[in-house]
Amino acid sequence: MILVSVAFLVLMLMGMPVAFAIAISGLLFFLQNPDLPYTIPVQITVSQTQNFALLAVPLFIIAGNFLNHSGITRRLLGLASVLTGRLRGGLAQVSLTLSALMGGVSGSAIADAAMQARMLGAEMIRRGMSRGFTAGILSFGSILTPIIPPGIGMILYGSIGQVSIGRMFAAGFVPAGLLWLGLGLAVAATARRRGYPPERTERPSAGEVVRAFRGGIWALLFPVFLLVGLRMGVFTPSEIGAFAVVYAVFIGLVVHGELGRKPFLAALEGSLSDIGAVMFLIAVSAIFTYGVVYDQVPDAVSQFVTGITDEPALVIAIIVLFVLAAGFFVDATVLIIMLTPIFLPLVRQLGADPIHFGIVFIVAATIGNFTPPVGAAMYAVCSILRVPIGEYTKESIPLFLTVAGVTLLLILIPDVVLFMPNLLFGPG
Repeated sequence: MILVSVAFLVLMLMGMPVAFAIAISGLLFFLQNPDLPYTIPVQITVSQTQNFALLAVPLFIIAGNFLNHSGITRRLLGLASVLTGRLRGGLAQVSLTLSALMGGVSGSAIADAAMQARMLGAEMIRRGMSRGFTAGILSFGSILTPIIPPGIGMILYGSIGQVSIGRMFAAGFVPAGLLWLGLGLAVAATARRRGYPPERTERPSAGEVVRAFRGGIWALLFPVFLLVGLRMGVFTPSEIGAFAVVYAVFIGLVVHGELGRKPFLAALEGSLSDIGAVMFLIAVSAIFTYGVVYDQVPDAVSQFVTGITDEPALVIAIIVLFVLAAGFFVDATVLIIMLTPIFLPLVRQLGADPIHFGIVFIVAATIGNFTPPVGAAMYAVCSILRVPIGEYTKESIPLFLTVAGVTLLLILIPDVVLFMPNLLFGPG
């Protein structure tokens, strides 16, 4: 696998699309092993697309696009302004709240960052916030989105690692709350130092609060319905994806009445491109994963890491450091797909909880979306707001340290992650 890994890195540095880099480097493994039939890459690629558990991925993508075209985003922005508009940092605090509320809608950090950059970025700069700080908070704030149900990373991790997706969904709420709190405090400290004003100067009236909650209630109930459906055994993870699509269409057509013909077709068009990219990546990753398993890479990694320490918290910390380093060059989705089969067996061998590891792993992998040199969310925000990468990086250091501190807390205190899944589903 050494030649395969080197080939993958070289192809990535050449700028090749990541799915093709994975496929080509994976095929090199079979060229190195002529005793393996060349029909295997075709078979495993096709069989990967027929994995019933992964049906939830395209269904949740469709549901998220329908919800985004049904007027929910605008209503959630109003709710976010009512909830946190009076805090120091103004629109920066509102953007964090919107990311938390949007977690149950988009499930994608990159999509959330790009959307907020278009909605709030120019106004934040107009109100006196520096471009670097604006881009940093819009980018890092979107880390809340993939760990609130139904984050696509959770579905991929659960499907690949045979881990309960329902428990993964439940486990994301408390870590998301801690990240929200930590980033909110970082924003407040920066706002106090620089004199950034609040978004609102007056306390919202009771009627305004009620109207704001009424507008956003259907989006807030979405992850609740998902968890209740899974907990009560009404749906499997794949079936609940179908429910999510029906729910989104119902909200758009009946409740809000904004999912007309053009928004409906636009949502389908966006879903086709999103699903095509994600599912193609999942399919070709099976070629790479086959070589990982065939060469017993998980066993080699286990022996290497346990030779350093067999303390679960230290092992997870080592894995997180590796994932953070890899995240500087590789997208979070790719890391989850490629590294779950390598690291999860090691974590299980040491007796650590796979739910706890999964949340920490997804957070660590997602951080790479916000850091140079290839952070997708970073580039999306900086290109929209025309912010130099150097300025963005300098202004984002406090945010990176905040996220890193919360991640360390999650590593050291597993009960922070496991509290909600154990409460809802019982001890794992």
